[in-house]
Amino acid sequence: MADVATKAGVSRQSVYNEFGNKERIVHAVALYKTEEFLDGVRSRLSTAPDPVDGVRDSIAFVFERTAHDPLTRSVFGGANAEDMLPLVTTRGHPIMAAATDVYLEHFHLHYPWLSQERAELIAEHVVRLVISHLLTPSRDPVHAVVTITSALLLSPEPHSLDRTP
Repeated sequence: MADVATKAGVSRQSVYNEFGNKERIVHAVALYKTEEFLDGVRSRLSTAPDPVDGVRDSIAFVFERTAHDPLTRSVFGGANAEDMLPLVTTRGHPIMAAATDVYLEHFHLHYPWLSQERAELIAEHVVRLVISHLLTPSRDPVHAVVTITSALLLSPEPHSLDRTP
């Protein structure tokens, strides 16, 4: 709390009055950073020439931004991981929901024939895959996420498969 107060140029008591405790500050920072990232995601989704290119560009942005943003990089394996990591994992619902909504809007716009349930499933899993690859990086995470997303977008709705003998 003292470090935050010093960097903000206010008293420690002011920080306590505004946020109450360290956990609330961490939560506020996480939501702020999430909006920063989601602004970049929205921008890439809306300016790409093709909807799948938008997904690819937005995911690449997340990985590039994470690699170059000291705070975000530390969340996934640095000094702040202990305090911040739960906000994208075990207590990550607000971040998951916000990011899922961005992709859901994109899928509704470009794939209007998808059912609400299907679009939500795909949007949520795009976000889950990205977080998974941020936590445990693979050789080419952008390609992996885009390939799986494309397959989900193009595959038939599960209820359309007749499984009766």
